[in-house]
Amino acid sequence: QVTLVESGGGSVQAGGSLRLYCTASASTYCMGWFRQAPGKQREVVAMIEGGQRTTTTNRVEGRFIISQNNALNTLYLQMNSLKPEDTAMYFCAAGPASGDGRTCLWNYWGQGTEVAVSS
Repeated sequence: QVTLVESGGGSVQAGGSLRLYCTASASTYCMGWFRQAPGKQREVVAMIEGGQRTTTTNRVEGRFIISQNNALNTLYLQMNSLKPEDTAMYFCAAGPASGDGRTCLWNYWGQGTEVAVSS
């Protein structure tokens, strides 16, 4: 069992920045950030596989940066040039790779941290 605790959310005006933090109780192969806006499905924002390979969704490419401190078991999401459409609950997730190594199994989830961007 892996426990994830997010922090760093808040309210900011459009164009501003926030940094999200996720502290894990243990390391896993996959770690990532997801978000869910009111009335919408949860979507992936960014992920790190094997501590090295990063993937960022097109919607935040060039604005959000995912990084990881393995020694601290902490995942970060630096969010710059925030837009109102970035408003959502942001969740940290973690888990192993699938048996064939092609995907991540998001077995563990944090409680989420809220991000609100005003225009």
